[in-house]
Amino acid sequence: MNECSSSLLPKALGLEGETLAAFYQPIIAMDTRRIMGYEVLGRAVKGDSVRSLGPFFCNAEIAEEDHILVDRLLREQAFSKLSSMEEPPMLFINLKPSWIYRYEDNGELYTLSLLDKYDIDPKRIVIEITEESFQGSMERLRSVVDIYRQKGCSIAIDDVGSGFSSTDRIAHIQPNLLKIDIHMIKKSATHDGYFGVLRSYSDLAEQIGASLLVEGVETREDLARSIQAGARYIQGFMFARAEPEFRDPACFSAVIEAELEQHLMHYLGSERYWQRQSEQLAEQLVELVKEAEYRGQKDEWIEDLLPKLYGHCIRVYLCNEDGIQLSANYGRDSDQEWHCEEQYRGANWSWRPYFVPNLVQLNETRRAIVSRAYTDLDSHAWIRTVSVLVAPGLILFMDLKDTERGAQRI
Repeated sequence: MNECSSSLLPKALGLEGETLAAFYQPIIAMDTRRIMGYEVLGRAVKGDSVRSLGPFFCNAEIAEEDHILVDRLLREQAFSKLSSMEEPPMLFINLKPSWIYRYEDNGELYTLSLLDKYDIDPKRIVIEITEESFQGSMERLRSVVDIYRQKGCSIAIDDVGSGFSSTDRIAHIQPNLLKIDIHMIKKSATHDGYFGVLRSYSDLAEQIGASLLVEGVETREDLARSIQAGARYIQGFMFARAEPEFRDPACFSAVIEAELEQHLMHYLGSERYWQRQSEQLAEQLVELVKEAEYRGQKDEWIEDLLPKLYGHCIRVYLCNEDGIQLSANYGRDSDQEWHCEEQYRGANWSWRPYFVPNLVQLNETRRAIVSRAYTDLDSHAWIRTVSVLVAPGLILFMDLKDTERGAQRI
């Protein structure tokens, strides 16, 4: 521990014969199935008794100078420990935006001075920007974050989805990692809105070149949902609480390996099922096209087709290769009765993200493509869209209920 007289420590810490100590919660990588790093957390220790310093750091009535003093002592402990290792893990260091903003004026970034003092590779450090109400200049915050980034540190944003970590700030900072709490993933299991938001963060991470880190994983179900959400890294009580020492990097490999294998088998089974469904639909439709001698009567042809479609098909319509809808929409209601929606005739769907990729892939050898599961705008049911090339330049789109996804969510 960095030497500091107990008289200099804030009274708000309430230390009564306790020692201030840095503890470390492991973060596991899916790709290597090993511990890749640790989040540094503050603890007060007395014998076997350990209490978190979270309430101290979250107390807005305590002077910011006191928060910073204690945090610096903990950081120096962690850096000192890291410097003694031949193959050090990564350390995730929590920094409030207001701390960065405040000390930027002094030209002093304490973490960088510790890197020099202990001769630590900056690539071993992740600067985790924590959630808080921050009203300062985003430009100045970004300029300080860039100093860490230029030095070689990675940048993470904590509590993605909270007030501070809004999408515009994520875009501004362009972090390497987005950290999501497991509570969002748990809510996504029973709430379509949360599932949609979660998927949007997964897509966002992919678009900005970041990785998802899910914290708070406590059960096998949490782990499975994290994998399904696209998490590259995970942490939580399922693996370990914050501890004073580092663990064997491979100590959780068997658990991760087993869950990844189960996820792969389930995911492959589901996608293969839907691929078979789309191929069978393509074969069926090609034969129906021949039988009906399609001659341009789009609606009449679809109406002849409706009684022969699968029971979980809820919508069908025809488009040309320019994305223009040539037919009306034919939708099935809850009573399994079909109805015609004329207002969609002539609509242009080429703006949809999947349209052009599907158009490029559809040909004489691949006549059908199935989408991933998503929530229907009208019925709010989980559906997949099957695109079928029924004739040159003519694509039939069918929306089918994904009953498995509807039951399991994520």
